[in-house]
Amino acid sequence: MANLSLRHIYKVYPNGVKAVNDFNMDIEDKEFIVFVGPSGCGKSTTLRMIAGLEDISAGELRIGDVVVNDVEPKDRDIAMVFQNYALYPHMSVYENIAFGLRIRKMPNEEIHKRVTEAAEILGITEYLDRKPKEMSGGQRQRVSLGRAIVREPKVMLLDEPLSNLDAKLRTQMRAEISKLHKKLQTTFIYVTHDQVEAMTMGTRIVVMKNGFVQQIDTPQNLYRYPGNKFVAGFIGTPQMNFFEGTLTKNGNKVDIKFEYSDAMITVPYEKLLKARPHYLDGNHPVYIGLRAEDASLDPEVVANSKYKVKVVISHIEELGNESLVYADINMHGDGYTESSTRIIIKSQTANQYTPGEVYDCALDVDHLHLFDKETEESIIPRIPEVNEIECKVKDGKLAFLNSLLQLPSAITCPEGKGTMLLPTNAIVFGGRATANAVECEEIGGKYLVSLDVAGRRLFAVSEKPVKLGECNISIDMKRISLHIEDTVVEAMNEKVAFNGTFDKQKVVEDVAIFKKPKKDKKQAEEVVAEQATDEQPVAEQVEQPLEESEQPEVVKYKKRKVIHFYLNIAGTRFDAPDDIAQKIFATLPPRTVFSTPFRYEFTPYDFTLADSGIPAKVERVLDYGNEKFAVVRIDENTVINVFVKDNVWGDVYLQPDISKVGVVETVRDIRLA
Repeated sequence: MANLSLRHIYKVYPNGVKAVNDFNMDIEDKEFIVFVGPSGCGKSTTLRMIAGLEDISAGELRIGDVVVNDVEPKDRDIAMVFQNYALYPHMSVYENIAFGLRIRKMPNEEIHKRVTEAAEILGITEYLDRKPKEMSGGQRQRVSLGRAIVREPKVMLLDEPLSNLDAKLRTQMRAEISKLHKKLQTTFIYVTHDQVEAMTMGTRIVVMKNGFVQQIDTPQNLYRYPGNKFVAGFIGTPQMNFFEGTLTKNGNKVDIKFEYSDAMITVPYEKLLKARPHYLDGNHPVYIGLRAEDASLDPEVVANSKYKVKVVISHIEELGNESLVYADINMHGDGYTESSTRIIIKSQTANQYTPGEVYDCALDVDHLHLFDKETEESIIPRIPEVNEIECKVKDGKLAFLNSLLQLPSAITCPEGKGTMLLPTNAIVFGGRATANAVECEEIGGKYLVSLDVAGRRLFAVSEKPVKLGECNISIDMKRISLHIEDTVVEAMNEKVAFNGTFDKQKVVEDVAIFKKPKKDKKQAEEVVAEQATDEQPVAEQVEQPLEESEQPEVVKYKKRKVIHFYLNIAGTRFDAPDDIAQKIFATLPPRTVFSTPFRYEFTPYDFTLADSGIPAKVERVLDYGNEKFAVVRIDENTVINVFVKDNVWGDVYLQPDISKVGVVETVRDIRLA
């Protein structure tokens, strides 16, 4: 069995269309991963690249510890189940399942054993003598699965295998495939456009749209914490209700106004603590999302709810054990047309309601979702990026939340009141300031810590769990932004990027030709015999290093032409690491490699001052107290920040750590490393 690693995977067609864009994921051994999304989102293309049926335009695919970009499909130790079964009509079920094993010249006894075991697992033992045309769609799909599992592959790939089946068979086969995964204990990667299949089968789900990964998470987390409006609408049946609206903060409460209607609810501000304050000014339009089960017409629920809106019912869809009530929060809306005022409500008492009548509808605000109208990203994400805090600057000191900090000399701004943008990763645990950790939640391998600071809730991110209660914190001042009066002081730029090229040069080198000294065979045997012991017999002796007198003798030097490859960064050449050179050659046609522009990326910590390297000039030094950064000019258009230990000035040379370089092919905007 094996895990998979996909790093910066792209599929770009000759016409420039990107079918898959910068796909990154680690798949653990024995996981059941589901790729889901609408037609044309790139899910099947990604699967086919894993299988080797599509070339990878850029990126690195590993199965286990082996890079398999250039490995033939038959040698990847994977098996694939196709949508159309792909069975041989003239062969029996037995021969269809056994065909791949016969091609590999496996002994007949082993073939028979594997085929009968697979047939027993799939429940098709009695059909082994039949032809595919004599079987139902579900049975044919089992044969297709059987042909895959007899291979005993490291990875099973399934490309929409149930799309040709009717609803009942699909439900049955979903259960069969899940059971098969548990029996085989191998890695499954499953492609579907059906979100019900994704939710019921996957340990993790990859939601894709237009070639981009939208979100990767467990089924429950995708349902409860969608990262954007697309994921929220795609996951869940029926689709989430979306309304347009605005949010207005009044003290400790927030008014949520639904546009194009008179509907409005008021919720406690604590439910929107993660939202940036500018969303709460009443002028910033948002999408309000609410699932059908989080709205109720039940009289008892309505009577006990503080959050209600009026709805007019248009029609009801009976589903047996429950009903979908279609209504509108606009008293003049029709409820039939999908709009920003229509609402779908799940109900088990729909027979009590009459179309055309107006009813109170209770909303569960604990499951309210809010999205920016422009970006459609969640404004209350699980891990917020930044805390926004009111502050004041006076006499070179920053006052906020009953704290007073001396501003470092690197930050200069006028006196006055304003706001501080404090990123969650700028709060560092360990320091002189005190806070109260009230909650610590693990999210995606990191820990979101809720802090109470002077009665205000702040959020921080930690690599390790933080004990609840009083804790010490400090602030990484280079990461804060200040908006004081009409002046904006931005955080220090932590990205360092250069435009450059990939170069080559032929070099003539002297290559040594060695002559290995002869060693008396009999003498060597005697030496080894003397060194052997009962615990370490002769056959297990480790080869002894050569004595100085036994080292190979240089006979002569020979001239040879060698091609060296370089990263040309800001006009200075640096030896290209082998892995970077290989990725560049694997991505671009040879005739365009040396004329293609690249962007080389680093962090301020990836440089040292040296006697050679990129010529630059230090314009000033930013002193943040515990760290210093030189502001360095490379040319008219390039100014970067570089970490330094002491004050420096004037002309310098920068030596980058090439092992940490990030590489982007700029023409197609493809990241290689």
